[in-house]
Amino acid sequence: MENNKVKVKIYGQEYVIAGDMPKEDIIQVAAHVDMKMHEIADAAQAVGATPSNVAILAAANITGEQFQMSKELEEVKRLNAQLEKDAQHYVQLWDESKKNYAEYKEETQAMVLQKDELMRQLAEKENEIARLKEAAEAAKAQMQSGMDDVIKEVEDKCRELENSFFDLQMENLQLKKELERQKSENSIEQMSLGQF
Repeated sequence: MENNKVKVKIYGQEYVIAGDMPKEDIIQVAAHVDMKMHEIADAAQAVGATPSNVAILAAANITGEQFQMSKELEEVKRLNAQLEKDAQHYVQLWDESKKNYAEYKEETQAMVLQKDELMRQLAEKENEIARLKEAAEAAKAQMQSGMDDVIKEVEDKCRELENSFFDLQMENLQLKKELERQKSENSIEQMSLGQF
């Protein structure tokens, strides 16, 4: 970096200041020192302050400002670090929420498939019941024709049908309860995810 030399005037005296800063920055620094010295000289005029006293007080004043700005800068750095940490935390929470949502979606799709399978099985059972009822009706018609052996066979079939029908109804109730339980668990999981 080049060494810039600038002629400036501070408190009525001309100085040549050399530095690595741009010329405009050197001029601004000198103007700030000049302004501070004039402010202090105006305030200390009544006590007859000498130029060296004014320079020392101006240096102390500027150094105090610099210390204050350093403290403020440190606080800004601390707050920035905290903000970055908070941002990372929220990004992590967001990633976890996305993962939980994907898992919930997969579970829901699996439950829908399971429900469809249960409904298919239920339809098959209902078709079987309908076939058994048709067989029972046919058996009743034969029964009315007066054949004793057929009447006994039909009565046996009717008992089987009743037992099968009862079993199917019990299985149907269990399937419905399972569906309701899965719907309830699904609602609880949705409410849990909604809290995030």
